[in-house]
Amino acid sequence: MDALDLQGAYVDLTTPHVADAMVRLGIAVRQAPPDVRPLWDDTHIVGRARPARHVGSVDVFLEAIERGEPGDVLVVDNEGRDDEACVGDLITLEIQRAGLGGIVIWGLHRDSRELRTIRLPVFSQGTVPAGPQRLDPQHADALTAARFGDHTVTGDDFVLGDDDGVLFLPLDRAADIAELAATIRDTERRQAIHMHLGTSLREQTRFTDYLAARERDGTTFRQHLRAIGGAIEE
Repeated sequence: MDALDLQGAYVDLTTPHVADAMVRLGIAVRQAPPDVRPLWDDTHIVGRARPARHVGSVDVFLEAIERGEPGDVLVVDNEGRDDEACVGDLITLEIQRAGLGGIVIWGLHRDSRELRTIRLPVFSQGTVPAGPQRLDPQHADALTAARFGDHTVTGDDFVLGDDDGVLFLPLDRAADIAELAATIRDTERRQAIHMHLGTSLREQTRFTDYLAARERDGTTFRQHLRAIGGAIEE
């Protein structure tokens, strides 16, 4: 998928919908650490990953932007450090003006007021006032692979983020994931509508039938849901 196709396919999909779809498809769920949060509520970001491993200087970000394409998301590997901010207002503004879709940071940011004014989607682990006071050697793969928590992210991945967190997904499975996630979304919306109209979740999931099947042949709740087309746990 290109940038426009990604936007169209994922604009109304949440990270929970997508994570559930990945489980059903047998795709490893790679997610950012839970303290990686958007700077403001109701943030949604999707785009191809543009990795950048920070070593103390912003030149790696400028080079990543130079190599980037509209809609890409800068994925910053600062090793989850809590002693320095690696992204501020000028890099964020440069990324916005280059047409990239946003930034996710395994680390910290600063210039929060300015970033809220720029309004580019930014996810990070938090903020501190001080920038880097070091300059380490740049890794050979600094612009091709970013470590993010327990996961490695490359240009073969794309990023999806919202108020529930950030996912890293294989780009070559984007269409499959989106199709199933949309089905899960629609099923859950119908279930919620029925609940508002007076039909309980137990009734919709035929929970009494499930209890009988569990007693009779050991059926799990997920197996039961799959058989009736439910979408509660995955």
